[in-house]
Amino acid sequence: MITTLSRNIYYSIVATFMALSAVAIALGYWYFLLLPAVVLIAVLGIFRLDILFYLSVAIIPLSINLSETDFGFGFSMPSEPIIFGLMLLIVIKLLLHNTMDKRFIKHPVSIIIIFYLGWMFLTSATSHLPIVSFKYTLARFTFIMVFFYFASELFFKLKNITKFVAAYLILFCVVIIYTTLNHAAAHFTEKAAHNSMTPFYNDHTAYAVLVAMFIPVCIVMIIGKGFSIISRQWSFVALVLLITALLLSYTRAAWVGIAAAIACSLIFIFRISTQLISISAIVAALFLLVNVNTIILNFETNREQSSTDVGAHLQSITNIKTDPSNVERINRWSCAWRMFLKRPITGWGPGTYQFVYGPFQLQKEKTVISTLAGNRGNAHSEYLGPLSEQGVPGTLLFVLLALATLITASRVFIYGNNGNVKIIAAGLILGLITYWVHGFLNNFLDTEKAAVPFFGFIAAIVSLDVFHTKPKNEVVTQL
Repeated sequence: MITTLSRNIYYSIVATFMALSAVAIALGYWYFLLLPAVVLIAVLGIFRLDILFYLSVAIIPLSINLSETDFGFGFSMPSEPIIFGLMLLIVIKLLLHNTMDKRFIKHPVSIIIIFYLGWMFLTSATSHLPIVSFKYTLARFTFIMVFFYFASELFFKLKNITKFVAAYLILFCVVIIYTTLNHAAAHFTEKAAHNSMTPFYNDHTAYAVLVAMFIPVCIVMIIGKGFSIISRQWSFVALVLLITALLLSYTRAAWVGIAAAIACSLIFIFRISTQLISISAIVAALFLLVNVNTIILNFETNREQSSTDVGAHLQSITNIKTDPSNVERINRWSCAWRMFLKRPITGWGPGTYQFVYGPFQLQKEKTVISTLAGNRGNAHSEYLGPLSEQGVPGTLLFVLLALATLITASRVFIYGNNGNVKIIAAGLILGLITYWVHGFLNNFLDTEKAAVPFFGFIAAIVSLDVFHTKPKNEVVTQL
């Protein structure tokens, strides 16, 4: 009787929904069709936050940015509404019963992130456009709460770190296949590489930076002894797709990021001392300082343009005279610097660069793609962007976050409980290094597609340090 009753209830609900859907469609209310998904998400939010977390990660690659909506602001569908709802549930959970490990909260990286968020809220209050800044800061707060603090609870188990990576990669590989097919239809031209990934990623740079981030992680999942044969095989397939995507993206910054990751991997492998690295960095800085005029002259005389020829494409990186992309990037950097000089401490407010920088352009620095409308991107730098929007403290906190994460990963790589912990830490930090290097030329942390793996990788590294690394007293005893 119970089975029959349950079946009748089920059929009644389906029939009612179908009838209401027909009425809604007839009246033009298409949003009603999303009701089953909303109900499913609500149920997961109440009973299984972990599944909702992985679901929010998985759908990010296929999410589409809606710049103009009926709500008066843009967002990515369906990822951002789900992530925002997840953030609210997490905050409620923390208020009711805080289960977060205090060791994680007291970790140096976590403390820097708290100051980082605090400064963003402060500079939002002093912003030139407060509404824009508070919306921007709320989005950053949402990403950090979900993919740094809540993720830390899940990353207590090593397998959950690989679940996080796999969740993003599965549909990202689908996007890579889609992009490659579009690119092939256009005969793999350099121009076609710029938009073959739309509507899922805005352009080839936003797409390639994620490709580069996941390559080191896939490599360690292939060579790591702690992974199953199926995981290794799947990681190999993903790696082949990622490398193909990287080459076909024609994104010079992503290629440079991978080169930096390779160089840093050699430092990890051969355990080159910090002292030697520091001396090398000082010598390199002095060389650049002494030869700065010669270097700039060589840049100005370089006339190589972006093209399908890999050699010429790489050489065009230093073309600061005729390559439109490079010249416009310098224009944006110059504007960011002038904005900083105007407001050096608190800046113009988080997220305001694209709406403010127009009047700071000089006529001689403008290019054919320059605009005053504030609709063609930001400062193209994760360092100069915060400098113009949040002043010196904003950039300093971002750099400190990178340094603290790098030091933490190094500690895990040396003192991790086992080889699997060490190699996971290596893959994660190398992925982040590709982003930090790429960050000198572009910035994407205002999008969920980049912010989620960025803060997720950092959370994983801190979790490895807190939960899977030998205690400090044991390390001191061994030394």
